[in-house]
Amino acid sequence: MTLSYYNDWQDRMTDTSGTPLGAYLRDRRARIDPAALGLPTGRRRTPGLRREEVAQRANISPTWYAWLEQGRGGAPSADVLNRIAVGLMLTEAEREHLFMLGLGRPPQVRYRAVEGVAPRLQRLLDAFEVSPALIKTATWDVVAWNRAAAAVLTDYGALAPRERNILKLIFGPSRSRTAPADWQDMARFVVAAFRADAARAGAVSEVADLVAELCASSPEFEAMWRDNEVRIHGEGTKRLNHPLAGEIMLEFSSFAVDARPDLGLIVYNPMTPQDAERIRTLCGQACQSGRGAL
Repeated sequence: MTLSYYNDWQDRMTDTSGTPLGAYLRDRRARIDPAALGLPTGRRRTPGLRREEVAQRANISPTWYAWLEQGRGGAPSADVLNRIAVGLMLTEAEREHLFMLGLGRPPQVRYRAVEGVAPRLQRLLDAFEVSPALIKTATWDVVAWNRAAAAVLTDYGALAPRERNILKLIFGPSRSRTAPADWQDMARFVVAAFRADAARAGAVSEVADLVAELCASSPEFEAMWRDNEVRIHGEGTKRLNHPLAGEIMLEFSSFAVDARPDLGLIVYNPMTPQDAERIRTLCGQACQSGRGAL
């Protein structure tokens, strides 16, 4: 009996019902084609990779990996699970499921910079005719918006990409054209929610330069940032003083984009039919003048 044949046989003989984690690991390795990894395919009595092959790819002990599949050895560390996820070529969703089974919690978030959004997400924004809607990153850069947002909030398309940042628009020298009457309270809320978003998405180091820039240019931001307040964006109301339409009352709700903790969707709904009509008029004027194009 050759060594590889013996290993396949041993896998079958020691394969017990184990735990959900063990069952998931066995299922994932059974789905990998050895030939795709340049591994020999002869004399395999079970599909997929052998246990020692997964252990080698994950740079962990074959015995320890076998124990994990058999439900022995206690809870694995996050480092071990990350190595196994790489060895099994798991997707982000599969990696998260692996952590939930192994540790009862999702893995630490790995922040990814965003250039844009998928077309289907843009079409979702465009479906809100009189509701300004936008997609922001964990660093509060606006990466997508609809025509209503451009007409009512800010014409993001007229700004350079690095200037499409909500914090910069609020605390910048010119501020937003729709600065609310209760600016101080709104700004404090935004700073606290921004802090929470950055930490949740694992982007604390990524926002360091932005925070330093804002602290240097805005004493108000620096004071609010030093307060260390944390809030959830959630939902609320917003009163705008639009230079063309006058006062517009909005209620907003924020949503996470599934599987993308670095992205957030914010939708502003007009609170009255009169507010909706004002937004519709602004959108029409922007369309006629060619403004607000994405």
